[in-house]
Amino acid sequence: MPVHSRGDKKETNHHDEMEVDYAENEGSSSEDEDTESSSVSEDGDSSEMDDEDCERRRMECLDEMSNLEKQFTDLKDQLYKERLSQVDAKLQEVIAGKAPEYLEPLATLQENMQIRTKVAGIYRELCLESVKNKYECEIQASRQHCESEKLLLYDTVQSELEEKIRRLEEDRHSIDITSELWNDELQSRKKRKDPFSPDKKKPVVVSDIFFKFSEFLLLLMPYVHFCTVHSFVAF
Repeated sequence: MPVHSRGDKKETNHHDEMEVDYAENEGSSSEDEDTESSSVSEDGDSSEMDDEDCERRRMECLDEMSNLEKQFTDLKDQLYKERLSQVDAKLQEVIAGKAPEYLEPLATLQENMQIRTKVAGIYRELCLESVKNKYECEIQASRQHCESEKLLLYDTVQSELEEKIRRLEEDRHSIDITSELWNDELQSRKKRKDPFSPDKKKPVVVSDIFFKFSEFLLLLMPYVHFCTVHSFVAF
């Protein structure tokens, strides 16, 4: 019996403890519910405040962005006008011939022009001297050709005339012989007929032939001069 009573006491104590724990758990759960409800209400208020703050900040950012865009546009227009004025001023300096960007290349071009002009002048003088030397060489060659042609023509004419003189001499000798024979025969005949008649035949003299040859040369010299001048001009 006493053992059974102790077990009952233990079960009773355990049951009491469970009831106390349950009551405590219920109390704590009710407290948690109260804190959750209060936090939900606070979160709702804070979310409404966050939305308003975000909207306000968004509007502020949009205003600031529009202001920045306007300032950027104004600065861009101002920079464009300044650059345009600088370009116009530089163009006026170039037109007036005062811009350094124009004067420096112009000085280089003028220096190159002077150098090339000097070189061209030297080349021109050399070309003129070469042409002059070539002209003098051609004139000298033409004169030498003319002189050689003149001498050749003179030798040809002289040889032809000498050949003619030789033939005339031969003819004269033959004529003299025949004339002498003929005269002798005639004289013999005349003497037979008239011994007092004079001799009318005049013999041919060699000096007369040379005199005629000199006259022929004098007449031929203008023709020789004309032929040489004509050959020189044609050359």
